[in-house]
Amino acid sequence: MVEEKVIIVNDEGLHARPAARYLQEAIKYQCDITLIKDNVEYDGKSILSILSMGAFKGSEITIRCNGDDEKAALENLKDFIENELH
Repeated sequence: MVEEKVIIVNDEGLHARPAARYLQEAIKYQCDITLIKDNVEYDGKSILSILSMGAFKGSEITIRCNGDDEKAALENLKDFIENELH
């Protein structure tokens, strides 16, 4: 299991279109992905779970990956949230 904290930097946060774009990246991986915000865990491969998280610009979330391709998933998703959602 690997995990890392990341700050949501895009203006829309992780809502609607950005959440859908994130999900397209997340489902490429076989490992389990959990997003954690305010000590609450959310399924990182469920659009409803992601939208219910309420991750606005400036929110700190933790990405936790557990499984065969966990390291690749963590690096890609962290980079995607920090750099591709702008």
